[in-house]
Amino acid sequence: MRHWTIPALAGGLITVAGAAWADTPGPGDYYGHMMGGYGFGYGPGFFGVGMMILFWAILIGAAVLVARWLMGRDRKPSNNALDILKERLARGEIDPAEYETRKKALES
Repeated sequence: MRHWTIPALAGGLITVAGAAWADTPGPGDYYGHMMGGYGFGYGPGFFGVGMMILFWAILIGAAVLVARWLMGRDRKPSNNALDILKERLARGEIDPAEYETRKKALES
């Protein structure tokens, strides 16, 4: 992974968790429900914030993997020296005698 990927993911998760926690109702905010809508009036707990963080972590991780896969598809395979030598002969940069000389040098 690149050197910025993990800090960016951690920062995003902290931001999402902080935003969710800031919007959590307190013990006196019931929103018309007996238990505050989250269970026992103590905030969302694991099934609220925890599942949301897990969801976003999986979603962001999948997006990173897809982006890395898409970027890796455009890479050209590296040519070895003999392939480069053949291409130079085909383009006319070297003559057949020089090609044979360099080919022998590469093969030994």
